[in-house]
Amino acid sequence: MPFFQRLLRDTEAARAGLVAAPIIQGCLAGRVSLPSYVAFLTEAYHHVRHTVPLLRACRAALPARHAPWLGPALDEYVEEEQGHDEWILDDIAACGADAQAVRHGRPGHATEVMVAYAYDTIARGNPLGFLGMVHVLEGTSVALALQAADQIQAHLRLPDRAFSYLRSHGTLDREHTAHFALLMDRIEDPADQAAIVHAARAFYRLYGDVFRSLPLPEPVEALA
Repeated sequence: MPFFQRLLRDTEAARAGLVAAPIIQGCLAGRVSLPSYVAFLTEAYHHVRHTVPLLRACRAALPARHAPWLGPALDEYVEEEQGHDEWILDDIAACGADAQAVRHGRPGHATEVMVAYAYDTIARGNPLGFLGMVHVLEGTSVALALQAADQIQAHLRLPDRAFSYLRSHGTLDREHTAHFALLMDRIEDPADQAAIVHAARAFYRLYGDVFRSLPLPEPVEALA
Protein backbone atom coordinates (compact mmCIF):
# COMPACT_ATOMS: atom_id res chain seq x y z
CA MET A 1 0.00 0.00 0.00
CA PRO A 2 1.41 3.47 -0.87
CA PHE A 3 2.37 5.40 2.23
CA PHE A 4 -0.14 8.21 1.69
CA GLN A 5 -2.99 5.72 1.62
CA ARG A 6 -1.67 4.10 4.78
CA LEU A 7 -1.42 7.51 6.41
CA LEU A 8 -5.11 8.08 5.65
CA ARG A 9 -6.03 4.64 7.00
CA ASP A 10 -3.93 4.85 10.14
CA THR A 11 -5.24 8.30 11.11
CA GLU A 12 -8.90 7.75 10.21
CA ALA A 13 -10.07 7.44 13.83
CA ALA A 14 -8.14 10.55 14.88
CA ARG A 15 -9.64 12.50 12.00
CA ALA A 16 -13.13 11.39 12.99
CA GLY A 17 -12.48 12.73 16.48
CA LEU A 18 -11.68 16.16 15.08
CA VAL A 19 -14.66 16.30 12.75
CA ALA A 20 -16.95 15.30 15.62
CA ALA A 21 -16.15 18.54 17.49
CA PRO A 22 -19.54 20.12 18.34
CA ILE A 23 -18.77 23.45 16.69
CA ILE A 24 -17.85 21.74 13.40
CA GLN A 25 -20.96 19.57 13.36
CA GLY A 26 -23.08 22.55 14.34
CA CYS A 27 -21.65 24.71 11.57
CA LEU A 28 -22.26 22.05 8.94
CA ALA A 29 -25.87 21.86 10.20
CA GLY A 30 -26.28 25.63 9.93
CA ARG A 31 -25.81 26.53 13.61
CA VAL A 32 -23.45 29.50 13.35
CA SER A 33 -22.83 32.86 15.00
CA LEU A 34 -20.63 35.85 14.35
CA PRO A 35 -18.74 35.53 17.68
CA SER A 36 -17.95 31.89 16.92
CA TYR A 37 -16.71 32.70 13.41
CA VAL A 38 -14.54 35.57 14.64
CA ALA A 39 -13.16 33.31 17.39
CA PHE A 40 -12.27 30.71 14.74
CA LEU A 41 -10.52 33.33 12.60
CA THR A 42 -8.67 34.63 15.65
CA GLU A 43 -7.21 31.22 16.47
CA ALA A 44 -6.54 30.59 12.77
CA TYR A 45 -4.45 33.77 12.63
CA HIS A 46 -2.41 32.70 15.62
CA HIS A 47 -1.42 29.38 14.08
CA VAL A 48 -1.26 30.39 10.41
CA ARG A 49 1.25 33.14 11.20
CA HIS A 50 3.62 30.34 12.21
CA THR A 51 3.21 28.34 8.98
CA VAL A 52 6.10 29.93 7.11
CA PRO A 53 8.50 29.91 10.11
CA LEU A 54 7.64 26.25 10.73
CA LEU A 55 8.19 25.32 7.09
CA ARG A 56 11.55 27.06 7.15
CA ALA A 57 12.52 25.35 10.38
CA CYS A 58 11.58 21.98 8.92
CA ARG A 59 13.57 22.76 5.78
CA ALA A 60 16.65 23.65 7.80
CA ALA A 61 16.41 20.49 9.90
CA LEU A 62 15.95 18.00 7.05
CA PRO A 63 18.30 15.01 7.11
CA ALA A 64 20.81 15.04 4.28
CA ARG A 65 19.09 12.13 2.52
CA HIS A 66 15.86 14.13 2.18
CA ALA A 67 17.14 17.65 1.55
CA PRO A 68 17.76 17.32 -2.22
CA TRP A 69 14.19 16.35 -3.11
CA LEU A 70 12.05 17.48 -0.17
CA GLY A 71 13.81 20.81 0.36
CA PRO A 72 12.57 22.36 -2.91
CA ALA A 73 9.03 21.18 -2.16
CA LEU A 74 9.13 22.93 1.21
CA ASP A 75 10.53 26.06 -0.46
CA GLU A 76 7.52 26.01 -2.78
CA TYR A 77 5.16 25.70 0.19
CA VAL A 78 6.86 28.72 1.79
CA GLU A 79 6.25 30.82 -1.32
CA GLU A 80 2.60 29.80 -1.50
CA GLU A 81 1.88 30.39 2.19
CA GLN A 82 3.33 33.89 2.42
CA GLY A 83 0.83 36.48 3.63
CA HIS A 84 -2.04 34.14 4.45
CA ASP A 85 -2.12 35.40 8.02
CA GLU A 86 -2.87 38.87 6.65
CA TRP A 87 -5.82 37.45 4.71
CA ILE A 88 -7.26 36.30 8.00
CA LEU A 89 -6.92 39.75 9.55
CA ASP A 90 -8.71 41.19 6.53
CA ASP A 91 -11.52 38.67 7.04
CA ILE A 92 -11.78 39.65 10.71
CA ALA A 93 -12.05 43.32 9.77
CA ALA A 94 -14.74 42.49 7.19
CA CYS A 95 -16.72 40.89 10.01
CA GLY A 96 -16.63 44.20 11.89
CA ALA A 97 -14.18 42.95 14.52
CA ASP A 98 -10.88 44.49 15.65
CA ALA A 99 -8.19 42.90 13.50
CA GLN A 100 -5.37 44.83 15.14
CA ALA A 101 -6.41 43.61 18.57
CA VAL A 102 -6.11 40.08 17.20
CA ARG A 103 -2.71 40.83 15.66
CA HIS A 104 -1.34 42.05 18.97
CA GLY A 105 -3.25 39.58 21.15
CA ARG A 106 -2.38 36.10 22.32
CA PRO A 107 -3.71 32.76 21.09
CA GLY A 108 -5.94 30.56 23.17
CA HIS A 109 -4.25 27.80 25.15
CA ALA A 110 -5.16 25.03 22.68
CA THR A 111 -3.69 26.95 19.76
CA GLU A 112 -0.54 27.80 21.69
CA VAL A 113 -0.03 24.14 22.59
CA MET A 114 -0.55 22.99 18.99
CA VAL A 115 2.00 25.47 17.66
CA ALA A 116 4.47 24.59 20.41
CA TYR A 117 4.11 20.89 19.58
CA ALA A 118 4.90 21.64 15.94
CA TYR A 119 8.11 23.47 16.83
CA ASP A 120 9.06 20.74 19.30
CA THR A 121 8.49 18.01 16.71
CA ILE A 122 10.96 19.70 14.39
CA ALA A 123 13.55 20.61 17.02
CA ARG A 124 13.47 17.57 19.29
CA GLY A 125 11.95 14.78 17.24
CA ASN A 126 12.00 13.77 13.58
CA PRO A 127 11.50 16.96 11.52
CA LEU A 128 9.50 14.98 8.97
CA GLY A 129 6.85 14.64 11.67
CA PHE A 130 5.88 18.23 10.87
CA LEU A 131 4.42 16.86 7.64
CA GLY A 132 1.78 15.29 9.87
CA MET A 133 0.59 18.81 10.71
CA VAL A 134 0.53 19.72 7.02
CA HIS A 135 -1.59 16.65 6.36
CA VAL A 136 -4.06 17.49 9.12
CA LEU A 137 -4.51 21.18 8.30
CA GLU A 138 -4.74 20.76 4.55
CA GLY A 139 -6.89 17.64 4.70
CA THR A 140 -9.33 19.30 7.10
CA SER A 141 -9.45 22.38 4.91
CA VAL A 142 -10.25 20.39 1.78
CA ALA A 143 -12.99 18.44 3.55
CA LEU A 144 -14.68 21.29 5.39
CA ALA A 145 -13.59 24.82 4.45
CA LEU A 146 -15.77 25.54 1.43
CA GLN A 147 -18.86 23.92 2.93
CA ALA A 148 -18.36 25.79 6.19
CA ALA A 149 -17.88 29.11 4.38
CA ASP A 150 -21.14 28.64 2.49
CA GLN A 151 -23.06 27.83 5.67
CA ILE A 152 -21.63 30.75 7.62
CA GLN A 153 -22.19 33.26 4.84
CA ALA A 154 -25.74 32.09 4.16
CA HIS A 155 -26.77 32.45 7.80
CA LEU A 156 -24.81 35.55 8.79
CA ARG A 157 -25.06 37.43 5.47
CA LEU A 158 -21.43 38.48 5.60
CA PRO A 159 -19.71 39.87 2.48
CA ASP A 160 -17.49 37.72 0.27
CA ARG A 161 -14.44 39.56 1.59
CA ALA A 162 -15.01 37.96 5.00
CA PHE A 163 -14.16 34.51 3.59
CA SER A 164 -10.85 34.90 1.77
CA TYR A 165 -9.09 32.48 4.14
CA LEU A 166 -11.68 29.69 4.12
CA ARG A 167 -12.42 29.85 0.41
CA SER A 168 -8.85 30.28 -0.78
CA HIS A 169 -7.62 27.43 1.39
CA GLY A 170 -10.47 25.16 0.44
CA THR A 171 -9.44 25.58 -3.19
CA LEU A 172 -5.65 25.77 -2.82
CA ASP A 173 -5.44 22.84 -0.48
CA ARG A 174 -7.15 20.56 -2.99
CA GLU A 175 -4.15 21.16 -5.24
CA HIS A 176 -1.73 20.82 -2.34
CA THR A 177 -3.22 17.51 -1.24
CA ALA A 178 -2.53 15.85 -4.59
CA HIS A 179 1.06 17.11 -4.51
CA PHE A 180 1.41 16.12 -0.85
CA ALA A 181 0.34 12.55 -1.65
CA LEU A 182 3.13 12.27 -4.21
CA LEU A 183 5.66 13.53 -1.68
CA MET A 184 4.47 11.10 0.97
CA ASP A 185 4.78 8.16 -1.38
CA ARG A 186 8.48 8.95 -1.79
CA ILE A 187 9.10 8.49 1.93
CA GLU A 188 10.14 4.87 2.36
CA ASP A 189 11.99 4.78 5.68
CA PRO A 190 9.74 3.09 8.28
CA ALA A 191 10.98 5.42 11.04
CA ASP A 192 10.09 8.49 8.98
CA GLN A 193 6.69 7.04 8.12
CA ALA A 194 6.01 6.22 11.78
CA ALA A 195 6.97 9.77 12.81
CA ILE A 196 4.53 11.29 10.32
CA VAL A 197 1.67 9.00 11.37
CA HIS A 198 2.33 9.67 15.05
CA ALA A 199 2.43 13.42 14.53
CA ALA A 200 -0.70 13.41 12.36
CA ARG A 201 -2.65 11.60 15.08
CA ALA A 202 -1.41 14.13 17.63
CA PHE A 203 -2.26 17.10 15.43
CA TYR A 204 -5.78 15.81 14.78
CA ARG A 205 -6.28 15.80 18.54
CA LEU A 206 -4.59 19.16 19.06
CA TYR A 207 -6.46 20.85 16.20
CA GLY A 208 -9.65 19.30 17.49
CA ASP A 209 -8.90 20.90 20.86
CA VAL A 210 -8.69 24.28 19.11
CA PHE A 211 -12.20 23.78 17.72
CA ARG A 212 -13.48 22.48 21.04
CA SER A 213 -12.17 25.65 22.71
CA LEU A 214 -14.27 27.95 20.51
CA PRO A 215 -17.52 29.43 21.84
CA LEU A 216 -20.55 27.55 20.59
CA PRO A 217 -23.36 29.54 18.99
CA GLU A 218 -26.18 30.23 21.43
CA PRO A 219 -29.33 28.16 20.90
CA VAL A 220 -31.93 29.94 18.80
CA GLU A 221 -34.33 29.95 21.78
CA ALA A 222 -31.83 32.01 23.81
CA LEU A 223 -31.78 34.70 21.13
CA ALA A 224 -35.54 35.20 20.99
